[in-house]
Amino acid sequence: MDTKRKSVDGTSLPTIKVTAEDHERLAGLASAAMDRMPEVAGYLADELDRAQVVRSGKAAVGFARMGCEVEFRDDTTGKVQAVTLVYPGEADIGQGRISVLTPVGAALLGLSRGQSIAWLTRTGAAKRLTVLDVREPAFA
Repeated sequence: MDTKRKSVDGTSLPTIKVTAEDHERLAGLASAAMDRMPEVAGYLADELDRAQVVRSGKAAVGFARMGCEVEFRDDTTGKVQAVTLVYPGEADIGQGRISVLTPVGAALLGLSRGQSIAWLTRTGAAKRLTVLDVREPAFA
């Protein structure tokens, strides 16, 4: 795990967690998307490389993982939103279901309440977000 890397705004990257099941499935997703969406697939792969992998169960609560609803603040605008982190085929922005294969989705992955991360939008603009709350998925 490389915790010494810096985020796009020069700050240290926060420690993140990913369940073993999510890690395996998301690594395959990132690899499969490398030809179509190299920037975001590469970013997701980098996030997975630095993540602490945990088992499902009691250790797998309190951080943004697949199916969780994540409330976060865009630190640039102050706007607060709640989104559910999903796989690409389940994404529906109108329903607040955001794909992990988007820049903000990949940035949210593994973060816990109170953690912040800087990330780049598809247009290359630097943004920073802070997680305000993580709610467990309905299927948990």
